[in-house]
Amino acid sequence: MGERAESFGAAASAYERYRPGYPDELVDEVLAYAGRPIRTALEIGAGTGKATRAFTARGIAVTASDPDAAMLAELRRTVPGVAATITAPLEDVPLDRAYDLVFAAAALHWTRPEGRWDRIAALLRPGGVFASFGGPTQLADAALGEAVRAARAPFLAADDVPSPDGSADDDPMQWPGTELLATPSFGDVRRSVLERRMRMPAADYVGLLSTISAYLVLPEPTRRSAFAAVLRVLPDEVDVVADVTLHLARRR
Repeated sequence: MGERAESFGAAASAYERYRPGYPDELVDEVLAYAGRPIRTALEIGAGTGKATRAFTARGIAVTASDPDAAMLAELRRTVPGVAATITAPLEDVPLDRAYDLVFAAAALHWTRPEGRWDRIAALLRPGGVFASFGGPTQLADAALGEAVRAARAPFLAADDVPSPDGSADDDPMQWPGTELLATPSFGDVRRSVLERRMRMPAADYVGLLSTISAYLVLPEPTRRSAFAAVLRVLPDEVDVVADVTLHLARRR
């Protein structure tokens, strides 16, 4: 996944424009789970700050980390309330302080498995909270989704990121909760889903596709042809499902 993980910087402005943000209810659930004040947080793979702004709006001092300088430049422009930024992957974030909360928004799967949980535990205070959340934005109409897959097929076989441990969408516990359950330094592992439905112009849906790593690593002519083919099969507006799956755990 190395090439895909490093592909986002070139699409930073599109990422900010087309990716949906995160609802207040998500922050409510994280803070309720914490059960005590959250004053400091470290964000893993912050991107352009889609989740950063939701937590800074609650008065939390968020240190946003991301390996891509272009993404963090966009974040600093759009989230002036961010406490600090660190241009580094999780593996290189300094262990010089511990936070009340460590969270990752649709980014944890880009981190290296080796030592992941030991490092996150080291970045958390005892009793601190880890949160991972995200989910694909998919067409609500199954037939339309199939038409898009057929239109895309000559250029790209699939655009999803497989679950790191193979857990299925209907499993009661999914990744990363499955790994957290087996990690001695974490407990009280929970999973929940916040349902979201949206309507957007077809051009915006294609704009969202343009921020997905599977498209970003295609040669530019191929990428343009794929988007044109998809746009041809879409109506003027589309309904999408943008559910957010949240996994929570507490550092022992």
